[in-house]
Amino acid sequence: MSHHLPDTKIPAPCIVNTGIIVNKLDMKRLLADLGRVHYIYTQEDKLLSEGEGDVMEVFANPQRSTLVANSALYLNVESFDYLELKQSPQQETFFDLMQEGMCLRLIPLSTPLQERKQRQWNVSAIEAMMDEVLAARWDAEFDDDCSDTF
Repeated sequence: MSHHLPDTKIPAPCIVNTGIIVNKLDMKRLLADLGRVHYIYTQEDKLLSEGEGDVMEVFANPQRSTLVANSALYLNVESFDYLELKQSPQQETFFDLMQEGMCLRLIPLSTPLQERKQRQWNVSAIEAMMDEVLAARWDAEFDDDCSDTF
């Protein structure tokens, strides 16, 4: 006997500030906007490590490790079973990356908008410096050309 299931589409989840994310691409998207974070690493509620650092890279590769060292975090979503979004009593969202009794909690110290503005400012500052360097070089070359004509 064959059972025919109706052709229905189940909508993708909608998670707002709290919930569990198991999809690695969704985890990667959420974590990619993080900049500076306070991290707390626990095993079965026992504190193993704590500090602050910058999220340098977020990736998905079963052959590579998640690394936290020298105030830098390289997060591999494949290192974790799921990500749990939670909110503090002050309504600030934080991220618990869970894997078999281990938890890497990431508490953002900035918002994605602040991070984008900072990145844009850095790009603008570099462009302005490059303009100054090129202008100074052209001035020096022009001065050299002018002094050769006398």
